Amino acid sequence: MDRKAGALAVAILSAALVALTFIDPSPLIAQPTNAATAGQIDPAGTGTFSILGYDPATGELGAAVQSRVFSAGNGVLWAEAETGIAATQAIVDVSYGPKALALLRAGIKPEAIIKSILDSDPDPGYAGQAWPKAGRQFAVMDPKGIYAAYTGPEATSWAGNKGGKFCTAQGNILAGPQVVDNMVRNFEQTEGPLSVRLVSALEGGQAGGGDTRGQESAALLIVKKNCGVWLHNDTVLRLQVDDNPEPIKELRRLVEMSVANSRRMRRASPGCEGVNGMPK
Repeated sequence: MDRKAGALAVAILSAALVALTFIDPSPLIAQPTNAATAGQIDPAGTGTFSILGYDPATGELGAAVQSRVFSAGNGVLWAEAETGIAATQAIVDVSYGPKALALLRAGIKPEAIIKSILDSDPDPGYAGQAWPKAGRQFAVMDPKGIYAAYTGPEATSWAGNKGGKFCTAQGNILAGPQVVDNMVRNFEQTEGPLSVRLVSALEGGQAGGGDTRGQESAALLIVKKNCGVWLHNDTVLRLQVDDNPEPIKELRRLVEMSVANSRRMRRASPGCEGVNGMPK
């Protein structure tokens, strides 16, 4: 290359570099495409199906949940012995759980609790995005198994709830109504401790298509006054499978282990006969 051609090449390269300096890089960088970027709800954090249940033979209150999010049990399930149990999900406001327990303590009926909590929700949004209370979903059950449930009109489809005998099932981003139908049927038809019936309900929901995004976490919570392990413990079971490709399967393994341990007890504490498989 002669001296003139070399100089020309350097000049062209320099001009190209200067031009690149002023190119807007945004089209070259992958942009987020989730709904939150557009100011809408990101469904990645909302899909769940859960069940609340009561065992009149033992007085246990319990709930179980499955979702395609990490550690769904961290905010969905709330319970207090001799008070009640609640699940809060979908476009979730976690404060609905403790608020429901406080109103149950005050003797308010589940149906009135649903209305009170919704009416008092200021609908503040979340993390700079719309998070409308019209998309909330929650359920409340009192110590005798009387319950109420709500699915907001803006909960991500398919969303709904179904009541049964001493149980209510609810979910969103589901394959269809067969999910909650199966949950109620399995709960009502399964024999054995409440923990086993709750897991069976989740299995039924999953068999119906479950959360359309798949599986990741599951949890179970059961309470009965002074019937937990050791002294002054009202928590019969608190199990969480936070990250697993088959969380319901793992939850069943843990539940069956806990029931086997209960059945090995020589006797149950007074008032705890039959709880989670304890001797009657």
